[in-house]
Amino acid sequence: MEWHVTDAQSLAIIDSEIGDHVFSPAEYEIVRRVIYATSDFEYQSLIRFSEHALQAGAAALAARTTIVVDVPMVQVGIAYDIQNTFANPVYCSMEALTRPQKERTRSAWGIETLAKRYPEGIFVVGQAQTALTTLVDLIEAEEIRPALIIATPAGFINVTADKERLQDSLVPYITIDSRKGNAVVASAIVDGLVDLAWQAYGQDRTGVS
Repeated sequence: MEWHVTDAQSLAIIDSEIGDHVFSPAEYEIVRRVIYATSDFEYQSLIRFSEHALQAGAAALAARTTIVVDVPMVQVGIAYDIQNTFANPVYCSMEALTRPQKERTRSAWGIETLAKRYPEGIFVVGQAQTALTTLVDLIEAEEIRPALIIATPAGFINVTADKERLQDSLVPYITIDSRKGNAVVASAIVDGLVDLAWQAYGQDRTGVS
């Protein structure tokens, strides 16, 4: 992310209002990015990180692991940081070539197709709950083993249950423990993670553009 003086000033306000916290420095960077993107301080009590999620995600980014997202808004939201750092391939479930299926949404069918193609990828679900359900089903069936899942879809039907199933899996995750969430939150998490990973690994990859 390119920073302007107003960005620094806004982050300083966030730091001041949050004050003391229990997050690790890396986790806090993700939390403040989400709050900055949404102006919603409630997220500081809603974001959940699995153990070693940030380490696993950063290592996967540095290894140029394929990223699969559920909707174009997330793809566009993370494109700049990805292209200017590790240049990971990014695919969107809505753009995957699939056969029509009335019983399932386009995003669910598309993310299943891409998940089976990239079973150890990084998956980002910012909007489509059906995509998250599909991923959790595939994990429980031991068909995929993602490097990291970022799941922030809003919803009222089964979204909490799907997030709980994700948290019960052995897959590294970052999610929201609430009905709240959206593609903006997902993009903010990815951008924060990319910047953290670039600080950790980027000095050895200066040829990447």
